[in-house]
Amino acid sequence: MRLTFLGAAREVTGSCYYLEVNSSKVLIDCGMEQGPDLYDNQELSVPANEVDAVLLTHAHIDHSGLLPLLYRNGFRGKIYTTYASKDLCHIMLLDSAHIQEMEAEWRNKKINKNSASYYTPMYSEEDVLGVEKHFVSCNYKEKISISENINAIFYDAGHLLGSASIEIEAIEDGISKKIVFSGDIGNKNKPIIKNPTLLKEADYVVMESTYGNQKHRETNNYKEQLIRILKRTFARKGNVVIPSFAIGRMQELLYFLRLVKSDPQISPFKTFKVYVDSPLAIEATTIFKNSNKEYFDEETQNLIANHINPLEFKNLKMSLTSEDSKQIMSDTGHKVIIAASGMCEAGRIRHHLKSNLSDPNNTIVFVGFQVPGTLGRTILDGAKSVKIFNEEVLIRAEICEMKGTSSHADMDDLYEWANSFTPKPARVFVTHGNEDVAEEFAENLSNNLDLTAVAPYNGAIWNLSSNECIFEGNKGIIRRTDRKRPKGIFRINGVYGKLLDSIENLNEVVRKNEGLENRELRKLIDEIDLLAKKWDRDL
Repeated sequence: MRLTFLGAAREVTGSCYYLEVNSSKVLIDCGMEQGPDLYDNQELSVPANEVDAVLLTHAHIDHSGLLPLLYRNGFRGKIYTTYASKDLCHIMLLDSAHIQEMEAEWRNKKINKNSASYYTPMYSEEDVLGVEKHFVSCNYKEKISISENINAIFYDAGHLLGSASIEIEAIEDGISKKIVFSGDIGNKNKPIIKNPTLLKEADYVVMESTYGNQKHRETNNYKEQLIRILKRTFARKGNVVIPSFAIGRMQELLYFLRLVKSDPQISPFKTFKVYVDSPLAIEATTIFKNSNKEYFDEETQNLIANHINPLEFKNLKMSLTSEDSKQIMSDTGHKVIIAASGMCEAGRIRHHLKSNLSDPNNTIVFVGFQVPGTLGRTILDGAKSVKIFNEEVLIRAEICEMKGTSSHADMDDLYEWANSFTPKPARVFVTHGNEDVAEEFAENLSNNLDLTAVAPYNGAIWNLSSNECIFEGNKGIIRRTDRKRPKGIFRINGVYGKLLDSIENLNEVVRKNEGLENRELRKLIDEIDLLAKKWDRDL
């Protein structure tokens, strides 16, 4: 009985674990790496067509994003997940494939036709449609037979609609072991969905540590913050523009905007319209509306029982087509525009920012974390202007940030979740956290809760029958800093690939110069800008 850590070990994204029980071969999650990586994910040690099944904790791309590639490489087994995760995977994986295909097409146009270099999408929309035929939907707390020696039960993880922690019972040579995979553990007391389930028994636990060394601030009054922003913006006849992630955060915004609509404080502007300008968000919201009530918390269930849709209200407008999107700016009344992507790196939000950033009457509201280097972070950090679609756009609008609740549990809630097992597990494997966080959290579990905990490296192999490490994994650190090209999406060949590698070297040089005098930093900026202007034909 062996467990191999293929991804998200000492990193946050790319979750994937490989469990072997007798002849049964099972993956738990099959996620795509996103953002900068420190460690290469381990390759699967067997051909894809030899994998019997995948157990999927939830639909986020860093947990599900490589399923179409697995299918493309020959996998034809079953993929077990909840009903809501299956529905969300359909739209998210299609969106992922579409983005890859469009970016490959765009990049290939920039390459000399006689060049041997070209971009190839990791998978296509056809692969997504193929793999989704292998999904098997499960209810929470339902015991599922995966093979003759593996059973699984899904429990609500409280992170996203349909998210799950998975309890696996594995039997090999008369030895039975219970292994719990936490998935992403949700933050408590969020709207719409339930709090995460605390599990009681396990021989081994594989748990996330995203916020393993941080405490969230006390939950801010989201509704009151929105009311203040809307009142002052509408009073000066401006628009409110909100970049938002399409799934999860978008639905939370609609939930709170419904409450804002009914508050007397906003009565002078009660006819304001809310435009949701994201086809993916619209599809996701429909899935939320049509989901089984068992996914929702008590407050949301009570609303539904009283025939109140928690995600609908008067003057809510859904912009599905590009023409719908263009028509939004012709509306001269009070309005809120919510569009993806949440970090402003792609999608329709860039058009709305271009149209609204220069007007001091407007307000741009950030409701999610902005990764350094993204357009959203640049705006939030106080830039005077930004380039959108190769045009310089002055920033005169009010810029503000709402500290909303995270979708991940903080360190206190992670401790509570880990401490719920009685008796204590033989070992806790800490994953899905940055290296320093995972190490610190594992150490604190050992010191504070008397748990035997370890933060494995990618490629680590453990014998679960004997609780012994067979291989410690790959400890060699790599540098991968291109945030716009998640690992594996494109296979890059030829001299152009070497050019992209040189970008990573430049990023390393920039990092090493942190702390240098401002005068010297300006010189470096000027030299980089001159180089960019020399070679960018669009500048």
